[in-house]
Amino acid sequence: MVDIAHQAAINPASAKHAATARARVPLTAIEPGQWRALAQRAIEPNGYYLPGWELAVSATARGRTDASALSAYDGSRLIGLMPVISLWRAWKIPLPALVSAHPYGTLCSPLIDRDAPIEAAARLLQQARATGAHALVLNDVALDGAAMTALSQVLNRDGLKPRLLNSYIRASLDATQDGETLLRDALGTKKLKELRRQRHRLEEHGAIVFDVARSPDEIGPALETFLQLEASGWKGKRGTALVQHAGDATFIRRAVSALAETAQCEIVTLRAGATPVAAGIVLRHQDRAFFFKLGIDERFARYSPGVQLTLELTRRLCADPAISSADSTASADHPMINPIWRGRFAVGDVLIPLRRNDPIVALVHGALAAHGIAYAAARRAIRLLRK
Repeated sequence: MVDIAHQAAINPASAKHAATARARVPLTAIEPGQWRALAQRAIEPNGYYLPGWELAVSATARGRTDASALSAYDGSRLIGLMPVISLWRAWKIPLPALVSAHPYGTLCSPLIDRDAPIEAAARLLQQARATGAHALVLNDVALDGAAMTALSQVLNRDGLKPRLLNSYIRASLDATQDGETLLRDALGTKKLKELRRQRHRLEEHGAIVFDVARSPDEIGPALETFLQLEASGWKGKRGTALVQHAGDATFIRRAVSALAETAQCEIVTLRAGATPVAAGIVLRHQDRAFFFKLGIDERFARYSPGVQLTLELTRRLCADPAISSADSTASADHPMINPIWRGRFAVGDVLIPLRRNDPIVALVHGALAAHGIAYAAARRAIRLLRK
C-alpha cells in the first residue's frame, strides 16, 4: 500500500485527495507565532514539541526528517498540534495509519489547548481520519497525562477504545520539595557521604564549579563542550554521539540556539578547575523541565561526575520557583537517575482506532505486535554481541 502521505500526488485532480493533502501539512506550514502561543496554552507541557526543537529535528535529524502536522483550529486560532509520519515511514508497514513523529526526546504527547481540550482533541482525530488513516499510533505518551485524557474522553464519546501496546515507568522529579531534603530521603545518609567523598577527591583536580548557560551568547560554547564530552564516551565508541552525524549535529545546534532565544533551554556543566567533567542539556516548557542528555569525561568516572552534576541540577530545579517538576526522559530502571529522582509516571505506546468496528485496526495491531517481537529479538542479539 502506498504511503498515505503521497496520495495527493497520485491523483491531484481528485477533490478527495485534495482534502487529504489539506488535512496533513508540512510542519513548516504551521505559523510559528501560532505554534508558540499554543505551546504556552498547552494542557500538558512537552519540551520536545516546542517549535524551535521539533522544526530543527524535522529539518535535519538523522531518520527523523520531513514530519507532517495534524492541526486543529478554532476559527483562526491553533488549538491542537500533533506531528506525525506514516506507518510506512516509521516501520515499513504498508497499512493506512499515522505515527507520532519522534522528536529525539522520548515524549510525544501532542499539544492540546487547555482552554478547549475536548474540541482540540476531537478535531485532531478528525484531521487524522481526513488523511485516509484508519488508526493513530501515539508513541511515548504520558498515559495519565492531560493530553491523553482529553483524547480518551473524545474516543469514549465516539464509542472507540484505545489499545495499550506497551508501557513502562520512568523517573521524574518533584521540584516543589526542598532539594537537600529530597536528596537525603532518596539516597540516604550513607550514599550521600560516599558521594561527598568522591567530590572531595574530584576537587584534587581543581575547584568544583557548576555552571548554567542560558543566554544565546553563553549557550553555544557550552553546547560544544557537551558535544565533545558525549563523543568522548561510550556513545562515541558506538557511533551514536550527536556530533558524529552531520544531520544530528545541525539539529542540536539549531534547536539549542532557537530555544535559548525564548529561555527554554539551558546547558549545565560541572568543572574540576578548568576541565569540564560532565554536562547536560535541559529543556524547559511551562513549569516542567526535561533532562535531555548527559555527557561525561570517563577519565573521571571513579568520581561519578554524572551523578555529581545531577545532584547539582536537582538542587537548582528545586530552588527554581518557575519549575514544579522534571521529566528524566530516561529509560525504565535507569541506573543513574532512578535512585535520585524518585517520582514515577507511566509512559507508553497507544493504538487509537479512528472508526468503529474497523478490521484494518486489527491488522495494524497485529503488524505492530509482530514488529515489536522482531525488534526485541534484534536488541537481545545486539546486547549479546556487545558482551
